[in-house]
Order: sequence, then structure tokens, then C-alpha cells
Amino acid sequence: MTRKVADCRKAPSVSNCTLRIAGEEEEVVRAATEHAISVHEHQDSPELRQMVRDSLEDEKPGI
Repeated sequence: MTRKVADCRKAPSVSNCTLRIAGEEEEVVRAATEHAISVHEHQDSPELRQMVRDSLEDEKPGI
């Protein structure tokens, strides 16, 4: 299974967040959603989770 990556550097942020989360898709969606809520002050919603899922990229080997 291909690991997925969520990278805050790819989204505009007031805090200039540099967090990068990698793992299996469901792990990354869960962790990135929790991060978006706790750090970026988003509200938990199905739309947020879908936005996170849509932003995921395949992890490139060696990164």
C-alpha cells in the first residue's frame, strides 16, 4: 500500500506551519484533521476531512 502525505507547507497559513504527516491514508487523514483543528483552528466536519483527504499525495521514496 502506498503511504500518503499531508504537508502544511502546501496550504496558505498565517503561522507558516511546516508540519508534514506521512502514513497510511486513514492515519494521515485522522492526524492531519486533528492538527487542523488544534493548531489551525478549523472546525471538525465531514467537509474538513474530505478536504484533507483530497489534499493527500503519494509519499515519494527517500523523502
